Amino acid sequence: MKKNIDANHATFCPQAYKCFEGALEAFFSYECPQIGGFRTRQVLVKSITDMVRKFYPETSHMQPGQITWPTVHRDEFSSYGKSIKETRQTTVVLDLVQSQDAMDRAKGKKLRIVKKDAVARLCKQAFNQEGCLTNAELAILLKMSPSTVGKYIKEWEMENREVLPRRGSIHDLGPTLTHKTIIIEKLFIEQKTVQQVSRETCHSLPAIQRYISTFKQILLCKQKGMSIEETAFSVGRTIRLVKEYEKIIEEYREKNYVIEALLKSEIGIETRNQTLVKEIVDKGC
Repeated sequence: MKKNIDANHATFCPQAYKCFEGALEAFFSYECPQIGGFRTRQVLVKSITDMVRKFYPETSHMQPGQITWPTVHRDEFSSYGKSIKETRQTTVVLDLVQSQDAMDRAKGKKLRIVKKDAVARLCKQAFNQEGCLTNAELAILLKMSPSTVGKYIKEWEMENREVLPRRGSIHDLGPTLTHKTIIIEKLFIEQKTVQQVSRETCHSLPAIQRYISTFKQILLCKQKGMSIEETAFSVGRTIRLVKEYEKIIEEYREKNYVIEALLKSEIGIETRNQTLVKEIVDKGC
């Protein structure tokens, strides 16, 4: 019996190595023996193979006008001084061109509107595939300047009262004031729950809670007559961020909102059962 097993092993085992993983393992074994033994090489082979599959997905079923694009993972966290080399990435499939684009142009839809809709489409598609695009990436993909992309995003968000999921809003990078305005308005003016706003703006629950506490802290500091610098020091936020929130507060004053009422307002939190019911309704089940 053992003889039979040994014969089968000798006959068929080499066939298992006639693949990318086997070739890679052989390369490490003969060209880089200093890396370590068989088990160490297997860990490296699996990691590299997983990366290849992630960055070079199957394209046999891609539609005309679609492309693959590597971008930052939406669940990656940002921090000061963190380079792109230290940032987790993923690959997404985007509809760079849709047949609807041609139909819209044929019906006389302005190119500017078509491009604005394309910006929104790409942001949502990337997010649904666990990615998040930057303005710079959108500028490269759609052959326009980052400032134009930013303008289109701001217009689209204000027109639709919806936050587009891109890196600036998800990871709170850069001067993306529009999404802060929308989130604060949904929480304090429309009195929506934390979970509702989380679903509608593609932000995590901790991120929404952070918006609530930061807004209330800066609002309280402003009520006490503190300067921007004093407020920034007190709440542990940057001067730029304090200025953005103060701009929102000034807009509310101009609209005759009672600032004291906003400061005292309690934001609702759904129970687990309420959240599950709303998720089922949203899915149309």
